[in-house]
Amino acid sequence: MTHTGRIRKLITAVAFGSIASMSALATANAANDIVFAISAEHGSLQANTAAEFTRLANERLGEKATVKLFDSAQLGKDKELMQRLKLGTVQITLPSSTMPTIADKFALFDLPFLVKDRDQLAKIEESVFWPTVAPQAEESGYKILALWENGFRQITNNARPINVPADLDGIKLRTPQSEWRVAMFSSYGANPTPMAFSEVFVGLQTGVIDGQENPLTNIEAAKLNEVQKYLTLSGHIYSPSYPTMSVAAYNDLDPEVRDILVKTAREVALWSRDAGAKADKQLLDELAAGGMEVNTADRAAFVEASKPIYAKFASEIDGGQALVDAALATAN
Repeated sequence: MTHTGRIRKLITAVAFGSIASMSALATANAANDIVFAISAEHGSLQANTAAEFTRLANERLGEKATVKLFDSAQLGKDKELMQRLKLGTVQITLPSSTMPTIADKFALFDLPFLVKDRDQLAKIEESVFWPTVAPQAEESGYKILALWENGFRQITNNARPINVPADLDGIKLRTPQSEWRVAMFSSYGANPTPMAFSEVFVGLQTGVIDGQENPLTNIEAAKLNEVQKYLTLSGHIYSPSYPTMSVAAYNDLDPEVRDILVKTAREVALWSRDAGAKADKQLLDELAAGGMEVNTADRAAFVEASKPIYAKFASEIDGGQALVDAALATAN
């Protein structure tokens, strides 16, 4: 698709999102409707997981309530959607890397190479996330229903293969709106550029940015392989995503509806991790076959370069060192 075509598509999407937003906000006034709005692209693991949750929840809710899903930032980006939770015009959303701006302990999942695999993630969820991290979101008025998968993040760019941190020197790399991700890539020598995910394709196509970092499911769903040459398997961050409500809306739900939503969200968490594991293998083969040059980063070199980020977390987050120690202990 040409640059002009992409711009037209973006303008059309914004216009459609405004129309869909007005429609959804009107719909949300119905007593039994639950608007579930997410920024993730249609076809991504996050969007597929949200769709699976919506399907199962609606089967179980019957006539008690109806979950209505809007993906691809139709109703707004993550920051807007978190605000709409508080306003009550959206009932559920799905933040990921933006959560540390709400509750700083969520930055635990911005620590590079903390999670080695999904088995360890399950242990961190049970022993660290639910007892210590999730309650902090409630203090800010948000209720986390479950911990879903966004995925292991990999680096793509148009300059060169990334083997060691020095290879990132000077590369304009899009990151989420996360001070921790910015600090991490700055320490590696990159030029991190926070940007909404919906703007990344055009940013890469026009050279505003050289690269980005995301799970393979997001890379493929947004067709970033069309505007990126190099794919580096770094696995530097495991990003969860968090189906989230406002505490007020959660407490106002009929207890039976609330229980169905929570039970379904926790079950779908396992579905999302299994789907993520399968997609990692399948999409890597597809992206390589499609022409991306694939390499594996030197993990030891990146782990060594990541020590300042752990020191920052320990010094700036209340109880940060204890959180790190508890999470790392699950690897044993």
